[in-house]
This record gives sequence, structure tokens and C-alpha cells, in this order.
Amino acid sequence: MSAPPTGHIAPAGQLADHLAAAQRLHDLLPQLTAVGDRLIEVYRSGGRLYTFGNGGSAADAQHLAGEFIGRYLRERRPLPAVSLVTDPSVTSCIGNDYSYDEVFARQVEALVCPGDMVVAFTTSGRSANVVRGLEAARKAGAVTVLLTGGEHGGLPAAQWADHTLVAHATATARIQEMHLTLLHLLSEHVDAWAAGAAPTSSASDDTRQESAV
Repeated sequence: MSAPPTGHIAPAGQLADHLAAAQRLHDLLPQLTAVGDRLIEVYRSGGRLYTFGNGGSAADAQHLAGEFIGRYLRERRPLPAVSLVTDPSVTSCIGNDYSYDEVFARQVEALVCPGDMVVAFTTSGRSANVVRGLEAARKAGAVTVLLTGGEHGGLPAAQWADHTLVAHATATARIQEMHLTLLHLLSEHVDAWAAGAAPTSSASDDTRQESAV
């Protein structure tokens, strides 16, 4: 990641960086499709999806799980997905009794079965608990996926990933914005399969309604 800025970054500059990073997502579409197809195979075989990350990446992990348990665009069966960031009793227990580095690995060892998929989010690729979580998932026989960014290809976490999607940005905020887009693209791919929808290039069929609070 780049060094923290020392002055104000104009909104126009931030938007320009966002658009440049988004344009380069086209390069990741073949890999994203491969991840989507593999997740469909996991679901066809009765497997589950597990997700994790820290901070904003934890929010992305929860978001992805929610899209599958609920729905993305279409009415269809709920798909089993579990975020390993949402239970404070479990995470604080592991952090206190073992180490925060083990907070995801310990859960993976308890829950993940061969043939499941584990998706990890880390903007740097260096979060120790994410590295350990992916390592545990690989050893458990799961398909491992990493969403990351920065200048180092997601290392060291990437060494434990079967599929690595690297956002081409260095600012943490831009990487997280790309991860949000990627998780929505993945959700669309699997959602369409689960609902039996024909492929379309238009977003005009987005009829999802969110309830008013």
C-alpha cells in the first residue's frame, strides 16, 4: 500500500483513480468467471461458502455471504454461506485464548469440509489472520479464493489461494471499492445460475427492492 497522504485529496482525483482501477477489472473477468463456475460446482455438490476479512474487508465478507443467503437480484433458493467475522463470542474467545492470528484458522478447522469454498478479503495480502485462515482452508481441502490489491500480488496470502483476484490500485479505499464490484459480479454469476436465468448484458432487470427502515 502507498504511504498515507499528507494533504487533502480532491474528489475529482479520487474519482479518476476509481475509474482507472475499475477499467482494469476487465482483466480479471476470466478469473472471476472461473471462481463463479467453481462456486456453482461447490453448491451443486452440497458444499458451503465461508468468508472472512478484517475491518472494511470484514464488511465485504459479510456482504458476500448475505447476497447468497438472501438474494442478489432474483427469487431463488437460499445458498449456504457463512461469514466467520460475525460472532464476537467466538472471535474474542479465540483471540484471547490463542491469538488474533488464529481467529479465522480456528473456525476454518472446526467448520470447513473438503469441497467447500473459502473466500478471503485483504487489501494488502499481509494480514496474518487471513494468511493463516487460507492456509487452514487449503489444508482442509477447500477451494481457496483471495480478493486483494496493492503492488505485491496479494503475497503472502496468495500462496494459499487457488484463485487470486488482485485489484489494480494501491489506495486501500480504491481496493475496497473494487472488491465491492467484484463481489457483486460474483453474486450475479451465481445468482443467475441458481435462479435458472438466461445470460444478459443488460442491468435493466434489476428489480431488487430494499425495505424502508
